[in-house]
Amino acid sequence: MAAIEIKVPDIGDYSGVPVIELLVAVGDTVKKDQGLVTLESDKATLEVPSSAAGVVKEIKVKLGDNLSEGDVVLVLEAEGEGAAPAAPAKAEAPKAEAPASKPPVTPSHRAPAEPAAPQPALSSGKPADIECKMVVLGAGPGGYTAAFRSADLGVDTVLIERYASLGGVCLNVGCIPSKALLHAAAVIDEVAHAGDFGVEFGAPTITLDKLRGYKEKVVTQLTKGLAGMAKQRKVRTVQGLATFVSANELEITGDDGKIQLLRFEQCIIAAGSQAVKLPNFPWDDKRVMDSTDALELAEVPGSLLVVGGGIIGLEMATVYAALGSKVTVVEFMDQLMPGADKDLVKPLADRLKKQGI
Repeated sequence: MAAIEIKVPDIGDYSGVPVIELLVAVGDTVKKDQGLVTLESDKATLEVPSSAAGVVKEIKVKLGDNLSEGDVVLVLEAEGEGAAPAAPAKAEAPKAEAPASKPPVTPSHRAPAEPAAPQPALSSGKPADIECKMVVLGAGPGGYTAAFRSADLGVDTVLIERYASLGGVCLNVGCIPSKALLHAAAVIDEVAHAGDFGVEFGAPTITLDKLRGYKEKVVTQLTKGLAGMAKQRKVRTVQGLATFVSANELEITGDDGKIQLLRFEQCIIAAGSQAVKLPNFPWDDKRVMDSTDALELAEVPGSLLVVGGGIIGLEMATVYAALGSKVTVVEFMDQLMPGADKDLVKPLADRLKKQGI
């Protein structure tokens, strides 16, 4: 009886990633590439797929365990080993005779036909460079999770992303880089208040290049991990800007100008978001930034006006204030973080004021 150890594959540069969900139990029959456990690293959740088919004999991990590449997840009995013979198929019951069809309605009794709506063309008639059953537009958290699930269900899947790395706004220019910078801001704030319990430090020296490099390292680790998971699930990834040319076809234009025609059966659109360029703002002035520009940390200005007191605005306000800017936040609504419970917003607003924002 052959026993197979299923191990954690390459998940990028991460190690010690916690298990948040067990997807199978002892005795379950699993297929090759079926998800076994779910790992959570920052905001990315990754399923560890099975490298073989068989019956689960022993699970080596539990919820909360920290896993790294090469760790054993479970032990399988190879498919076909010790399997009971299949039961004979039941004889098919005779089909009942179809009822006699009703006499056709004469044309004189039919309602006048509605004009048919024009249908989009299903094909351009051109030969396709890529064909698939499912295509997903956008490789952010909505897109890559949909593509991974589609592939886990055995569907031939292509994931299209216009930018060079997977992960969308969240991983590249949103949640993840902002949290990396907020961590640095939190350390600066803790050190500044260490004197309250008798530990004194000097003023911090900020090296923007190193701080920027730290942020980029965090982003790169996550995006590389996603690319590895896509490869393991046999999700094909294509970089370029996709445009519909028919109901079942896309033209994908790469950075080099090369155009590929992709023909698909089903499509999921997860195009994501981008920063809004407010009218009447001098966007050609280098002092005016959107949230993506602010994450680049080109410089730390002496003073900074943040227009918008939502999540990303307050995150950037906190980071730049910790780095030494005098920050002012303006918000159109009657409170910061519009829509959030006022009982939660008040202590946050009080803390921001204490930080000089």
